[in-house]
Amino acid sequence: MKMKRHVTCLMKKLTEKSHFSTLQITRFLSTQEAIERRSYLFTLEKKRQIENVGRIEKIEVQYKGIPKDCTLVMNKNISTPYDCARHLSEWHMESSVLALLDGNLHWDMHRPLTESCTLEFQNYKAAEPQQVNKAFWRTCSLMLGACATVAFKDTVPVHLHSFPLPDIRSGSFIYDVDLPTLSDWQPTHQEVLTLAAEYVKLCRKAVPLERLEVGEELALEMFVDNEHKSKQIPNIAKTNGKVILYRAGNHVDISRGPLISNTAQIGRLAVTAVHKLTGPTEDGVSQLYRFQGVALPKGVVLDHFAFSILMDRAKKLNPARSPFLKKEDPEINEQIENVAAQA
Repeated sequence: MKMKRHVTCLMKKLTEKSHFSTLQITRFLSTQEAIERRSYLFTLEKKRQIENVGRIEKIEVQYKGIPKDCTLVMNKNISTPYDCARHLSEWHMESSVLALLDGNLHWDMHRPLTESCTLEFQNYKAAEPQQVNKAFWRTCSLMLGACATVAFKDTVPVHLHSFPLPDIRSGSFIYDVDLPTLSDWQPTHQEVLTLAAEYVKLCRKAVPLERLEVGEELALEMFVDNEHKSKQIPNIAKTNGKVILYRAGNHVDISRGPLISNTAQIGRLAVTAVHKLTGPTEDGVSQLYRFQGVALPKGVVLDHFAFSILMDRAKKLNPARSPFLKKEDPEINEQIENVAAQA
């Protein structure tokens, strides 16, 4: 009931004012309450942005590709590449991972189009797959964070920290998670399998990766329960005052994107390891653990032996530097490199 009172208060505040500076939200929400609250705020802001579009203008989208080139008349700032795919076929809707605008701009499938453009769809068989691969790896990391937040009991606080830039050559996608009450957790093989099962369950829900650009103030309000994200948001927003959020189901996280279109586009996967990176530090990190995994795009078939080789590689500590620890605590990044060198 406390959660509902917070949400009702927030809805009233949003109706009366366009900012959130006077709203005070307590920091003792459970993990599930925090997830639901962020998702609710995401829905509310998305609705507000659509309503603020005002008079609907038409744009021309010149589609290039299978089965033939054509011109689509869409709604400016409302229609998305996914909406364009709806006009073509179910195959376009299911297989398209990213959109390519005007031949060079990679665009989320669920991001509204802002002007007339040429449009191409990219799937996992793209001739130049670099951006598609990065979007896939980036999405896998974000979903690993979602998996971590739902895998533990409510009595175990889970504070997502961050994940580095996608690097397929590293052999694993990762998410660094702060587990303040687990001082020396060494997950058993069964616990790792349980994490993987939660990951598969999330992906099988086949939910879209929704993108939303919000102001710094709202982003801080959405992550008021997470001190790590709260510290990172001002740095992220310093360029233009905006923060890019993504939602998969109820899970909302920060990423500059782009991400793939749908969680069902993630195929065979495994959570391979959880490495402890550090204990309590002065910058507020209590117990930082690095969750790691490996996955294949949907439709990519690999036999058990070959996939086991990928899994074995993905178990080794990924030495990637955490983007938000460079200035906060360089000692942690140094520790990651040292441990990885000894592995």
